[in-house]
Amino acid sequence: MTAIIEVKDLVKVYNGSIRAVDGITFDVAEGEVFGFLGPNGAGKTTTIAVLTTLLQKTSGECKVCDIDVSKHPTEVRRSIGLVPQEMTVDDDLTGRENMILQATLYGVDMKVAKERITELLALVKLEEAADRMVKTYSGGMRKRLELSEGLIHRPRVLFLDEPTLGLDIQTRTTMWDHIRDLRKNSNMTVFMTTHYLEEADSLCDRIGIIDKGKIMALDTPIKLKESLGGDVISLKISGEMDFTEPIKSVEGVLSVKKEDGSYRVKVFNGETVTAPLLQEISKRGGSVTYVSLERPNMDQVFLEYTGRSLRDAEQSGSFDRMAAARQMRRSS
Repeated sequence: MTAIIEVKDLVKVYNGSIRAVDGITFDVAEGEVFGFLGPNGAGKTTTIAVLTTLLQKTSGECKVCDIDVSKHPTEVRRSIGLVPQEMTVDDDLTGRENMILQATLYGVDMKVAKERITELLALVKLEEAADRMVKTYSGGMRKRLELSEGLIHRPRVLFLDEPTLGLDIQTRTTMWDHIRDLRKNSNMTVFMTTHYLEEADSLCDRIGIIDKGKIMALDTPIKLKESLGGDVISLKISGEMDFTEPIKSVEGVLSVKKEDGSYRVKVFNGETVTAPLLQEISKRGGSVTYVSLERPNMDQVFLEYTGRSLRDAEQSGSFDRMAAARQMRRSS
């Protein structure tokens, strides 16, 4: 398939030393829903900011719709839509007036714009609230309005930066439905960032797992989960003894990772390995205080490729998000 986004060796350095994006390379095919999965500070927002011409890269090559983002930023902006993390809709305008303003900024003929506005407000189920002031909207309604604004000029590529951040699960589900409708009803390419595991798994054709500015893995959700090669048994064992080698000796165990008294054991078949594994630990004098069996999922994938859970990774700083947001405000 034809690549509509091409990134090669992209680097973005803040303050002369902080590498928010550290030499990443990837392509996105036309019509694909592509996701960046990672915690705050991973480099997701910075990457989107560079691709949407809101940040200058430090080095590397980036093309969107076969246009160099650094050399021809105006042409790139005509071809893309962006729904940022931070709300940009005007509270003192109605939903419809916000849409008209957006259409005007993109140079959409007003007759055409009015038809599209009606269609888009219906798409995001805001017809009845279209002529209300946005200050009366809920957070979910504002996010849906942002989505419709990003579509007013019929972009070839839609960038969604954490499109459901801070929304309750019901509103998030509604947003997912809208994104699926976009994929079903058009050949629009969608590039989205998220730190919601289930969101990436259910929406994206391919996922890039990004952490500390580097892409750790990139493939379809199915293949990423299959790459784990089996089930995972998680254990906590009391005491100071290291049980890594005894665990490895059990038939069916593929690998063992130890972290702070917890063990992550990859096995061919968890149902058949769990019992002999517990027996071996008991025989060596260990006392298991916690055990769980998990089938491959995106949380396990993230842990496999980064060495930490997404929840733990979230404890790292949010420099990427804050720095990119500051730079975007300077560029606006």
